Amino acid sequence: MLACDEERNLGACLASLAPFVYEAIVVDSGSTDRTLEVAAECGARVVPHPFESHARQWAWALQNLDLHTDWVLALDADQRATHALVQEIGQLLADPPRDVAGCFVVRRQVFRGRWIKHGGYYPKRLLKLFRRDAVWVDEGELVDHHFRVRGRSVNLAGEIVEENLNENAIATWIAKHNRYAVLQAREEFERTGGSSALRARFFGSPDERVLWQKRLWGRLPLFVRPCLYFLYRYVVRLGFLDGRQGFVFHVLQGFWYRLLVDINLEELRAQGPRA
Repeated sequence: MLACDEERNLGACLASLAPFVYEAIVVDSGSTDRTLEVAAECGARVVPHPFESHARQWAWALQNLDLHTDWVLALDADQRATHALVQEIGQLLADPPRDVAGCFVVRRQVFRGRWIKHGGYYPKRLLKLFRRDAVWVDEGELVDHHFRVRGRSVNLAGEIVEENLNENAIATWIAKHNRYAVLQAREEFERTGGSSALRARFFGSPDERVLWQKRLWGRLPLFVRPCLYFLYRYVVRLGFLDGRQGFVFHVLQGFWYRLLVDINLEELRAQGPRA
């Protein structure tokens, strides 16, 4: 798992994996709080490595860590596995199908204590469990990271819970997404008209569907698309049913963040292509 100043989240993450994990490895990018102590208390091995992007951090970890298992479960420190997922993974790995290279799990987002069930945000499937000899990461992604596998993937029913338990979590969330908006704009600017090793298909795998949606998003006019997206999530996909905390989440994540991306993208386009 990746971590940086995650003393309040890491313990819950590691505890959720204790029933079945062979070895827990924390790739730390310069924590100044008690993250390293928490990892040691939970029996995890800590490996330091400077952070560039999530995708490059994962790529480095998978290429350079001394891993002793055929299968890897990749989590961020603010994610934890549910008991049902732990049991399901245990059953799968007791006799893993030879033709399966990766498994998608369901991500349950909890924001300020509220499970975000609506707005098209749940269920969200992420490829998190995979054979280490069949996985690769697109290092060109500056914000998100996606694991790809060479071979068949399957969907698991179990879930991971993503929840930031740090103090001043909303301030941290806003500061983080402000940085992400700059990177997201740069990634969209540099990848305009680019190609991907993954096919963009609405009826494909979860990742292929996301790529299809991103390409559709890129064709929409700037500043209009954040408004349309918020209305789609909050009204059409019933985001208003998530209550007050859901309103805060959908406004910030579905409108404010996308608006920041468009502002930064407009500035990049005004500057013209890089030499």
